[in-house]
Amino acid sequence: MKKRDVCNKILKGLSLGKRNFTLAYRGGIYLNNYSIGFIGCGTMGSAMVKGFLKNEKVSPQDIIVFDVKEREIVELKEVLGVRTAFTSGEVLETARIIFLAVKPQDMPEMLKKIKRDVSEDHLVVSIAAGMSISEIRKGLGADRKVIRVMPNTPCIVGSGMSCIAPGERVEKGEVDYIEDLLKSLGKAIVLEEKYMDAATALSGSGPAFVLTFIEALADGGIKAGLPRETALLLATQTVLGTADMVESTNDHPSLLKEQIKSPGGTTIFGLHALEKASFRGGVINAVESSCQRSKELGKERDEKGKDR
Repeated sequence: MKKRDVCNKILKGLSLGKRNFTLAYRGGIYLNNYSIGFIGCGTMGSAMVKGFLKNEKVSPQDIIVFDVKEREIVELKEVLGVRTAFTSGEVLETARIIFLAVKPQDMPEMLKKIKRDVSEDHLVVSIAAGMSISEIRKGLGADRKVIRVMPNTPCIVGSGMSCIAPGERVEKGEVDYIEDLLKSLGKAIVLEEKYMDAATALSGSGPAFVLTFIEALADGGIKAGLPRETALLLATQTVLGTADMVESTNDHPSLLKEQIKSPGGTTIFGLHALEKASFRGGVINAVESSCQRSKELGKERDEKGKDR
């Protein structure tokens, strides 16, 4: 198959259309042979690349990655066979879809660095927590196409939750393609951007809250006399199994909880202890506080930008 035919096949599969990205020929290859680029390949970026490849959403030769820390991309190149870049500019020159997977505090500087290389035909996908689409477009250009994504750390093991908020000019086919990609990491939903701070607090920060609960369950088991490894196994599987039960039955948690309680039994005494400790209120406050902090971080970045 000729290289031009390969390029057209890739573009057709992405539902993006050749009209959106002009084929350019340099160095013996058509540049959009590598249609997905990653700028930043730390824990989350690497997990996304591995998930896309594991579920055969794309092939290794369709991905090009860059990270300022070369060690972050060595494994991806040597083990998975993806292409690596020496600069962020090389990624933008080669790829059509660009995942910005750098930390939120590093994003303003990164946006300045890549601004001149991002065209109106690129689709920029940001996973920076708390950074709005307007912030990103302000850094890159008002006519740039941006999708904001909030994945969470369980994506690393293929059980993640990703929330997707598309900006202006992003076509439905592009949103559908990104959603399909992210489903290879677990589950994915499309939301209006106004919900993203709340989604960040719940599914983004939520794993830390759940881990704290698992740790506390295990410690309770240890206090009751169980060996440490046994207590952790019971706590982990209990949380995993309960979550699976909620999803499988589609019943409200309160209804499922009623099926466990019995008059004067162990469960109701334990639930009473949680109520006395304001467990439910504490969890609600945790999500609310995380949501508020997400909003504050955006305001703080905006204020810093005005000071410069």
